[in-house]
Amino acid sequence: MEFHNINFKIDDRVARITLARPPLNVLNIAMMREINQALHECELRRDLAAIVFDTAEGSRAFSAGVAIEEHVAGMVFKMLDTFHGIFRSLAQISKPVVAIVDGPALGGGCEFIAACDIVIASDRARFGQPEIKLGVFPPVAAILLPRIIGDKKAREMILLGEMVDAAEAQRLGLVSQVVPSSALKREAEGVLARLRDLSGASLHFTRAALELGRDRDFEATLAQVEDLYLNELMKTEDAIEGVRSFMEKRKPEWRNK
Repeated sequence: MEFHNINFKIDDRVARITLARPPLNVLNIAMMREINQALHECELRRDLAAIVFDTAEGSRAFSAGVAIEEHVAGMVFKMLDTFHGIFRSLAQISKPVVAIVDGPALGGGCEFIAACDIVIASDRARFGQPEIKLGVFPPVAAILLPRIIGDKKAREMILLGEMVDAAEAQRLGLVSQVVPSSALKREAEGVLARLRDLSGASLHFTRAALELGRDRDFEATLAQVEDLYLNELMKTEDAIEGVRSFMEKRKPEWRNK
């Protein structure tokens, strides 16, 4: 498959998926499909020590989230299915997943971070789930964030839609390490070198065991949340208004129904 929205390469047992829609790396359906294809290729490689998500040169954000213009009637079902396919793959792929974050990770970008095993962030990184300000909610974050950062803080982040800085994200457990932006690449390469020293088979089974140890059925829960999102939330007047007002660059006029 030829990639236009990501860069993908496998080198020395590390697969690197680089988000390549700078400056904000907004996730559209085409980009999500390419990520899914890259993850499928990773799944076939039993020798991999890690899968890395990073960003192309010129990026000002890890990702500002999903493309709002594709979050409209007639496209939202396809958008959500393609996006959630990434998380289903990450939950099943049984390989360590590392994110290198230099800049904001918002909405779908923050959900990406929540699904990774190791997150190395620069001190200028920011994290947040602003979907509520558009009249919707983040389905994956609603499942993963309470398990990662605790129920009350997850509810606060999702219900208020506010950001946390890198230091707070590390304190909460969303981020593994925080370093100066100038040291980010060096720190990430150090982590990858340590993973390369380990057995691919051992990493595979350990990652599988960690997924089992989460004591939850991600697939079943995600299916229920998708049904709530697509068949109830997205039929409300406010969800439609939230997306429309964002595209029209104006403040939403909520009808509370």
